[in-house]
Amino acid sequence: MWYHIYEAQMQASAPFRAAALAALQMRSAMNGTADSPAARQMMAALEMATRAKLTHVSQPFGIKSVQVENREALVVEETVLDLPFGRLLHFRKDIDSPQPRVLLVAPLSGHFATLLRNTVKTLLQDHDVYITDWKNAREVPVVQGRFGFEEYVDYLIKMLEHLGPGAHVVAVCQPCVQAMVATAVMSEQKNPCTPRSLTLMAGPIDCRINPTTVNKLATDHPIEWFQTNLISTVPFPLPAWGRRVYPGFMQLAAFVSMNPERHLDAHKSLFRHLVEGEDDEAEKIKTFYDEYFAVLDLTEEFYLETVAWVFQEMRLPLGRLKHRGKLVDCSKITRTALLTVEGERDDICSVGQTSAAHELVPKLRPHLRSHHLQPGVGHYGVFSGRKWENQIYPTVRSVILSTEKAEEMSTPGS
Repeated sequence: MWYHIYEAQMQASAPFRAAALAALQMRSAMNGTADSPAARQMMAALEMATRAKLTHVSQPFGIKSVQVENREALVVEETVLDLPFGRLLHFRKDIDSPQPRVLLVAPLSGHFATLLRNTVKTLLQDHDVYITDWKNAREVPVVQGRFGFEEYVDYLIKMLEHLGPGAHVVAVCQPCVQAMVATAVMSEQKNPCTPRSLTLMAGPIDCRINPTTVNKLATDHPIEWFQTNLISTVPFPLPAWGRRVYPGFMQLAAFVSMNPERHLDAHKSLFRHLVEGEDDEAEKIKTFYDEYFAVLDLTEEFYLETVAWVFQEMRLPLGRLKHRGKLVDCSKITRTALLTVEGERDDICSVGQTSAAHELVPKLRPHLRSHHLQPGVGHYGVFSGRKWENQIYPTVRSVILSTEKAEEMSTPGS
């Protein structure tokens, strides 16, 4: 029902946005009057009206080049593995020397992988980067079947096998759990493509530690409440009509409700910048919200299993999580270097929840363990922004480089 109401509202408001856009396009015909204070306010109001919508299509990464050592290297996006619910995207650079292969595991939590654009661009300086580019569930026909927690883990294993032996994993936020599970499963099976290093950034490994508002929301209601109140059916004529999903617009509403004043202030600032002709400042805000308001739906099974298994039952830290009928044993991780990263001010995944991963790998030797607590950053600051680039990333790079060198030294004839 919620989905049908949402789609009806979007269709009903479309003519008003179209009219506002048409009025904006008349600006060039207004000549000098377009620069009067009243005209600038009107134009700013019209532009704000055109932006009063959500989109369900991923924004482009838009990374055309990156600095590699002393030259600018061109970057080309290419899909190297296409699966029903996601694709493996490779950022191929025009360089000759090989770099460590990194699988960047993006969250499946209501936004597209492009939310990690800054993470990708930073990693590209020193690494051969791939990313999990998850598809919008409302675009995947019902005939493609289910996609739940276990399927997510299976996808990670398939992607790592596609990359081949010696790759590294960097997981951001929610998929830290699945990344660790995939590493444990591959380690136990002695899969040659088990990642060489595993970096977990601001992920909910153990939600019993310093519970946040997000954690408390998950435990305040039984899983049946989430299924009854938050799950909707994709309406016709969308490709996935009939599929049960957790709509991206509901996840966005939850995020916005956590800090509504910040978003309101941002849009007030955007209006002021538009009126005053401060294009650079306005563009920064527009770019952020173009990404923030691009939402994707999650399948019912993935959303409910994640809420229940990760946030309510804490199956992984309690040793109760199974994958394909077998208990996940993280103690089997003995050769994969582990780095955990947390932000001091993270109000989504608090301090201690990610570093708890070290307790689950008792057989991992000390020199293969690292932890980085970044002062002065919240959740997004862990993987985006100046402190990510200047303080956190060097640690990530160092861990990857050290495991690469260790492998070279252990290889016969090296």
